[in-house]
Amino acid sequence: MPSIPAGSTLSTLASFRRLLPYVRTAIPPLAGGLLSALGASLAALAIPHVLQYVVDGPLTRGVATRDWTGLAWSVVLVLAFGLAEVGLVALRRNLVMYPGTRVEHAMRMAMFRHLQDLPAAFHDRWPGGQLLSRVMGDLGTLRRWLVFGLLQLVLNVCTIAVGVGVLVATAGWLGLVYLAGALPVVVIVYRFSRRYRVISRRSQDQSGDLANTVEESVHGIRVLKAFGRGHDALHSFTGQADTLRRTELHKASVDARLMAALTLIPELTLGVCLVLGVWLAGTGQVTVGELVLFFATTAVVNGPVVDLGMSLSMTINARSAVDRYFEVMETAPDLTDPERPAALPAGRRGDVALRNVSFAYPDADRRARVLEGVDLDLPAGTTTALVGLTGSGKSTLAMLVPRIYDVTGGEVLLDGVDVRDLTREDLRRHVAVAFEDPTLFSASVRENVLLGVPESGPDAVDEAERTRRMHEALEVAQASFVHDLPEGVETRIGEEGLSLSGGQRQRLALARAIAARPRVLVLDDPLSALDVTTEEAVTHRLADVLRGTTTLVIAHRPSTVALADRVAVLEGGRITAVGPHSELLATSAHYRHVISSLEEDYVSHDHPGSSAAPAAPAGEEVSA
Repeated sequence: MPSIPAGSTLSTLASFRRLLPYVRTAIPPLAGGLLSALGASLAALAIPHVLQYVVDGPLTRGVATRDWTGLAWSVVLVLAFGLAEVGLVALRRNLVMYPGTRVEHAMRMAMFRHLQDLPAAFHDRWPGGQLLSRVMGDLGTLRRWLVFGLLQLVLNVCTIAVGVGVLVATAGWLGLVYLAGALPVVVIVYRFSRRYRVISRRSQDQSGDLANTVEESVHGIRVLKAFGRGHDALHSFTGQADTLRRTELHKASVDARLMAALTLIPELTLGVCLVLGVWLAGTGQVTVGELVLFFATTAVVNGPVVDLGMSLSMTINARSAVDRYFEVMETAPDLTDPERPAALPAGRRGDVALRNVSFAYPDADRRARVLEGVDLDLPAGTTTALVGLTGSGKSTLAMLVPRIYDVTGGEVLLDGVDVRDLTREDLRRHVAVAFEDPTLFSASVRENVLLGVPESGPDAVDEAERTRRMHEALEVAQASFVHDLPEGVETRIGEEGLSLSGGQRQRLALARAIAARPRVLVLDDPLSALDVTTEEAVTHRLADVLRGTTTLVIAHRPSTVALADRVAVLEGGRITAVGPHSELLATSAHYRHVISSLEEDYVSHDHPGSSAAPAAPAGEEVSA
């Protein structure tokens, strides 16, 4: 996350101005709602003038002349203003309700699209809980402010301004005294805004951290249970929850002090005005009707003065929500599509070449490169196993082919075209990946397996072909267990597929990559969670299916090497040898060391109790 929050140097108006592209279509109904609210406020302010007329006119004359006509019409007029106020308030609510939800929906969709567009390096840095709190909590806060807080703030300010103007114009000294009481209110509101903004931002950030803790605990619940560390997770959560509670109490305390000041100062001012008004009426400088007008108007104005505290709180919370939203939205993607994308040559080839490739992770020291000067050719239709010791950069290299990360130097070519000259959608339509740690979605087995099979566009596949591909991929991946699920391939497998075993998830992820029918298939140790029998069956079928597909296999097991036509050795971020397994055994000491390490891991971790290394591919020796 950024150390200096985005938007923190902007004025509040400049910060909110960034919302204009999202609220532009909602401005007419919101403006209509504001005008309706102002009309309701003016109707409320008109009633005291009618009361003044009643007191100084029909009421006084009616006692002597018993002429009640003027009084009756005054009552009708008050009732009409009251009904107008109610009707305009109802109209305001109807006008602003739907535009607010549309703005929230548009902003939520825009952020989700942007999150999909941002590179993996961004998601490596940002906790999921912080992003979730922005997509859900902050946008909810912003919607409530748009449909209520903003209108209420403008309405309160306008009502106070008009009301105080009427008081000064009609009540003379009384109006000036009431105006003088507004000066300390202005000072208090300014100081409150500066303090509350800091606390509001802190509270929202802490809410995001707490959401992230919950997310991590839920995702890692099996680990916590297995190691009996639930109390540690609870202790961590309790600490963060208490910190948030203290921040919220601090925020409520600051808010309460403002509300107390906004209530107390106008009331004290009215007390002074009452004493002064009685003296002015006693000396004949004002009439009783004018006193009624003054105090009735202050009753209308005092409500918005008190409500101003709540409106300001909502506005500052919304300002923090806007800043947090645009922290993400103003993060430019490091991976972008070219302005004039290239096209792959016609025909299904799949040649891949890495030329002088170097790579360092975005937040790392550029001198600490994971890969340096890598040259590797993956001829079309061949299978290449990439081997190396732990930390040599195998998985990183594999992520450069589908452009999950961009090379720091050099180039990756697909059929002679730099992958950076292709749109990411086009590139990833031709390159599929099966990760070692498979991720499945809360959807049916069918939807997960067919994730990479296009339903629309130039490469769209009809339903019959999709179904055929799905069954073939499941058969190749030895994932027939799906037919025993309650609803077969239509069974929803739950969040991240955690209801399945590790081997079952891995086989479904492998089936997903196979079903996509890519030009290039990248397999990052896709068989690591499988038992011996299943691994052998999958390996045998993969050899048939991969024929004609350019495949890069990240090998962590000796058996995975059996899939390959040839082997590339990655050592210290460089390719140091390429060739058939038997040739490398004879010529590369490092390769023999790597294979020996893989065999030891294979025996000790995957086949405990075995005293012999697994057989090498037919016709080859395990060691030189």
